[in-house]
Amino acid sequence: MNGDIEEALAFVGTELLEPKLSRDVLQSQETLELHNVDWQVANNRRAHHTGQFSTREVILRRGQIFKALMLFNRALDSEEGLNLTAETGPNPSESARTKATFPVSRGRRTGGSWAAEVVENNGNALTIAIYSPASAPIGWYTLSLQISSKGRVSSVKLGTFTLLFNPWLQEDDVFMSNQAERQEYVEEDSGIIFVGSTNRIGMVGWNFGQYEEDILNISLSILDKSLNFRRDPATDVARRNDPKYVGRVLSAMINSNDDNGVIAGNWSGSYTGGLDPRNWNGSVEILKEWKKSGFRPVRFGQCWVFAGTLNTVLRCLGIPSRVITNFNSAHDTDRNLSVDVYYDPMGNPLDKGSDSVWNFHVWNEGWFVRTDLGPSYSGWQVLDATPQERSQGVFQCGPASVTAIREGDVDQNFDMPFIYAEVNADRITWIYNASNGSQKQNSIDTRSVGRYISTKAVGSYSRMDVTDKYKHPEDSKEERQVQQKALSKLKPNASFGATSAEDLPGEERTPSITGRFKVNGILAVGQEVNLALLLRNLTSDRKTVTVNMTAWTIIYNGTLVHEVWKDSATVSLDPEEEVQHPVKITYAQYDKYLKADNMIRTTAICKVSDEAEVVVERDIILDNPTLTLEVLDHARVRKPVNVQMLFSNPLDEPVKDCVLMVEGSGLLRGNLKIEVPALRPKERSRVRFEILPTRSGTKQLLADFSCNKFPAIKAMLSIDVVE
Repeated sequence: MNGDIEEALAFVGTELLEPKLSRDVLQSQETLELHNVDWQVANNRRAHHTGQFSTREVILRRGQIFKALMLFNRALDSEEGLNLTAETGPNPSESARTKATFPVSRGRRTGGSWAAEVVENNGNALTIAIYSPASAPIGWYTLSLQISSKGRVSSVKLGTFTLLFNPWLQEDDVFMSNQAERQEYVEEDSGIIFVGSTNRIGMVGWNFGQYEEDILNISLSILDKSLNFRRDPATDVARRNDPKYVGRVLSAMINSNDDNGVIAGNWSGSYTGGLDPRNWNGSVEILKEWKKSGFRPVRFGQCWVFAGTLNTVLRCLGIPSRVITNFNSAHDTDRNLSVDVYYDPMGNPLDKGSDSVWNFHVWNEGWFVRTDLGPSYSGWQVLDATPQERSQGVFQCGPASVTAIREGDVDQNFDMPFIYAEVNADRITWIYNASNGSQKQNSIDTRSVGRYISTKAVGSYSRMDVTDKYKHPEDSKEERQVQQKALSKLKPNASFGATSAEDLPGEERTPSITGRFKVNGILAVGQEVNLALLLRNLTSDRKTVTVNMTAWTIIYNGTLVHEVWKDSATVSLDPEEEVQHPVKITYAQYDKYLKADNMIRTTAICKVSDEAEVVVERDIILDNPTLTLEVLDHARVRKPVNVQMLFSNPLDEPVKDCVLMVEGSGLLRGNLKIEVPALRPKERSRVRFEILPTRSGTKQLLADFSCNKFPAIKAMLSIDVVE
């Protein structure tokens, strides 16, 4: 018997079908029957770039051939016919292109539809190549075989397979030609996300983990839990051929608003009943918990958690994707391309109005063609799963073409005005006096929103700045033209003139003083915060300045937590003099109110008589103590590796309730949760633990250490694993 056939019979995943008929019966008179099918899983998965998924299932990419070896009770004769049927979804139909029946031909196939041909014929063993269209819906498929023999037709189910988008294939809408970019944006299963503020850009590691056990099935379940599927399953499944559609549905489903999606958002600073969003190390634990809980929203997430999780699902399904951070991100609720920010005369920032500017906001870009808008809008598309504003009645956002954002084409689908404003809105500062209900416009800042738009560089952990993909250089002729174009599309009947100092009432002309906060010394949790307010007199006259200052702890999106310090002073300035007024905030003042963001907003309202106030603001971020990870052995696949964590308590008081959480795709299954003993003041802790790598290559180990005084200290370590 030929080797292929012996292999097929011995094949582990072989499905044994009806018992063989007696060999004594003349073969030519037997009805043709299928005995075995070998899906050639390893070969197909290698060819389809799906070998990394940690399951034995058949996972394929659309538009590409796959092969199956079928073993019959005898050779086919020329009168007999084989047909295959591929179907997906609950109500498969040919009209919806969720079902296709096609012959197994003995010659070459034609056209871009489902097709099959015999590529090797060894008597009763046929190797059949099966083609799926490059526009087939993705998802779970069933494949069955119909045999026409001796005047009767029998049907047998061959098994199931999963079909994904195919960024390796030019005919697919998600095709990405550059191999290094494909490796990063489709295959890379860990990364970094930029956080912080414009004057202090930081980064956190994130475990995307799209190949981990069950993540592919959970990603497809997300589509089956969507409102669209619940309303009209047949249409929803048929539309899964389109990455625009899949991306938009996922942007709605990754947040729990409207649809019991994956993650519940919380920006209150109080996270009882769930996890502080800063404690997550990646998407895998979130997606598994969502399934384990019976698909109840996982608590809690903030923007980078939504974006990290959406990135996992997009890459898992084959849509190239990356995580984008926009610093000074505007949340414009009324589509007027400006955000209003309020202070009282004492220097307190106010929670007034619904607009805000976030220190940073994180979203995703998916890579695909825009057949609906035209080729110039293809490429990177913004998708944002953070629930901010409703779109078509649901918290979903995108896809919005990055090119369209840059060119101010805010009338194109989807959600362009909101995303355009996130990177372009003007920031208008108001002073609001509660005692008489008056408010007056203080200043207009056209430059501060949409800075340092960042993503991880291809193949390294450095920051790639993509601001120029979203907008023309600030104050350039093109930038001003685009802004006018966007405004005219949003408000066709309004007239626009640039607001300048000359347009403002008399007392609001150019101020005679300027101010800024300067940091003196280090900024670290547990230490006193030392700043100086620098005031400069711009005139040749003597000036007296009344200064009201406050400091509040905040969440990164500007939510105010608690006032921790305030001060008032009168400062005299000689002509063209600059003076420094010291600001000291002790640990005892901010300790109880600092959140995991480690952010404090300092504000000074500076008033020279008969002139408009000068508002000086700075958000500072305090550093956590260092968490160190060290590998103690050489890392090899399937060999235990010892890792140690080092941490020193920098405080003059003990820390307790210490927990270390560790995860890393390809390095350990699931995650490790280690309870660490309490630490005395200045005490050093050393914790050893074991990991078991399952895949070779450079892998990322992520750790989160939390205790009563430090809610989320992060560390990450790259580990080279050899076979």
